[in-house]
Amino acid sequence: MPARNVIKQYQKKGYYHLYNRGVEKRDIFIDKQDAAVFLGYLKEYLSPKNIEVLMKAISSPKSTSQDKAEAIKLLRMNNFAGEIELLAYCLMPNHFHLLVRQNEARSIEKFMKSLLTRYVQYFNHRQDDRVGGLFQGTYKAVLVQTEEQLLWLTRYIHRNPASKGLSLKHPPLPFSYKNYVGLVKQEWVKPREILGYFAKTGINSYEAFVEDNSYDTQEERLIEKVIIEG
Repeated sequence: MPARNVIKQYQKKGYYHLYNRGVEKRDIFIDKQDAAVFLGYLKEYLSPKNIEVLMKAISSPKSTSQDKAEAIKLLRMNNFAGEIELLAYCLMPNHFHLLVRQNEARSIEKFMKSLLTRYVQYFNHRQDDRVGGLFQGTYKAVLVQTEEQLLWLTRYIHRNPASKGLSLKHPPLPFSYKNYVGLVKQEWVKPREILGYFAKTGINSYEAFVEDNSYDTQEERLIEKVIIEG
């Protein structure tokens, strides 16, 4: 029997929880550099490609050969801005979570193939030319069924560090919660839709929703089918 959430049912305009972890539960982010590289790939794939600026860099006599090579590389690189919207993410040492909306039916497949293939190549090269798979099989993807489930899933993702005894607002590895509470602004992360369900401040704010410890039982009931298996 296949592992849960391996068989994927993709829908246009669907919201999906994407996740995977290291083979044998090994770490996939050894340090902050690994996390920064993974986020850098996310930023490149999800930020709109400014073709006009890149073409100018290639044709300008003031551009160095390195500048031109980088511009050519960016022009050729896959880009998913407009196809994939990233609502939330969390990187943990041995796994990751992404909550996305895909605007075309097969965008996730192309996006995840590009992202994970590229990251594995980077990781293996950095680890003294390590060979072999890094992740525990193919990534998992599960369709979010309701608005209520969507909101609780963001809470689950953002509380992942706290569930491991780490700081909720300042964990060692990056997550998107800081975008939600105004500590950072990553243009390729889209918190507005989720924040629209909450007040800006006070007991009905998103921050209060995430940081209230009394919701755990209700949360587990609502999202038990869309979270990473033990």
